[in-house]
Amino acid sequence: MAYTFNDENAKVEIESGKAVVIDFWAEWCGPCKRIAPIIDELAAEYEGQVLIGKYNVDDYSDLSTDYSIRNIPTILFFKDGELKERSVGSIKREELDAKIKALL
Repeated sequence: MAYTFNDENAKVEIESGKAVVIDFWAEWCGPCKRIAPIIDELAAEYEGQVLIGKYNVDDYSDLSTDYSIRNIPTILFFKDGELKERSVGSIKREELDAKIKALL
């Protein structure tokens, strides 16, 4: 299952330097619901290698403001405390998997 990010723990995890993937989503977002099972699968697959989780933009806003999230789903890829890549909109599992592998 995917990790649940909030404004406090997201910043700590990003600054830790490890590979982090954050899916910005909302309950009302259809495309977000379609990729949710993919995010969960990949979180389990890469457990211990990459921290993969979700950040609900309706519940929190600091991180989405910091990274100018204007559309969801948006997925941000971090390594060494830096944003390495951004994906906006629906994404296929294969594409998402390739982007995660690039962080390793």
